[in-house]
Amino acid sequence: MKALVASRVGRLRLLAVLLVLTASLSACSSGNTDAGGGQQFKFTGATPAGELIAPGERSPAPSFTGELLDGSSFESTSLAGNPAVLNFWGSWCPPCRVETPDLQAVYTDVEADGVNFLGVDVKDERQLAKAFVADVGAQYPSLFDPRGEVALAFRGFPANVIPSTIVLDKDGRVAAVYTGQITQETLRTALASLLKEGGS
Repeated sequence: MKALVASRVGRLRLLAVLLVLTASLSACSSGNTDAGGGQQFKFTGATPAGELIAPGERSPAPSFTGELLDGSSFESTSLAGNPAVLNFWGSWCPPCRVETPDLQAVYTDVEADGVNFLGVDVKDERQLAKAFVADVGAQYPSLFDPRGEVALAFRGFPANVIPSTIVLDKDGRVAAVYTGQITQETLRTALASLLKEGGS
């Protein structure tokens, strides 16, 4: 009788372990695909200056939320329907001080076309970041992300490479990734191509 009970207990334990493993595997796989079954973005390398990832090879950007420098809440779903430029910066980053006025110049020219701009301030202090934005004249919103969580949401993206810029198409897919300081010419060329693309 004891042997029979021990055998049943052993089977129940094995079944419980298998259920836990199955749940873990399904959780991992659901984190790597979007609702449509396509693969989410995984960084494999920077896009050449001014070029875009071919539409058929683009992967959906991850969703993220956070707080803007002014304290208001932000959801990445608000970017849907139009191309978007995500620029990762910090007040402590000298190239960012050179790059941000160029980004503002492009933003001024393409805002009427519906292009969204979002700065992502990483590894920073809010007051220093707010002073930086005022000093360089950036008028587009910036997310306060002191732990670099947004960059980490883009799987494999080098969160320590600041500045960096990710360009999304109007379907919320990653169309380009530029690491290091971006030039106006590179960004204008990429956005001009995106704005010519038809609907999905």
